[in-house]
Amino acid sequence: MLKARIKSFGYAGKGIAFFFRSQPNAKIHALAAILAVGLGVFLQISRLEWVGIVLCIGAVLTTEALNTALEELVNWISPEYHVKAGIVKDVAAGAVLITALTALIVGSIIFLPKIITLLV
Repeated sequence: MLKARIKSFGYAGKGIAFFFRSQPNAKIHALAAILAVGLGVFLQISRLEWVGIVLCIGAVLTTEALNTALEELVNWISPEYHVKAGIVKDVAAGAVLITALTALIVGSIIFLPKIITLLV
């Protein structure tokens, strides 16, 4: 049982590696996450603000990973173009956009007042 649990972490690691190796958007989101963390450290955001940032980073990367999984599955099931396959892929991409925009709003709420204070 323990071996199976440990093995499952290996499979998850393979999936994460595939995700970051194969998806340009995953790299963009990871860069945005690194910038947000750096800005958070620089601006000395509060614990609660860190919770918001970490949750947003996790949500964006998770949504992008699920989008990748759905795209791979749809491409496997429907190698030729099909309207329904296109809808599945578009809705999944839309979910990523919604999550990324939400993270941008949360980041703006946290960071903009601090940046404005620094500039004034």
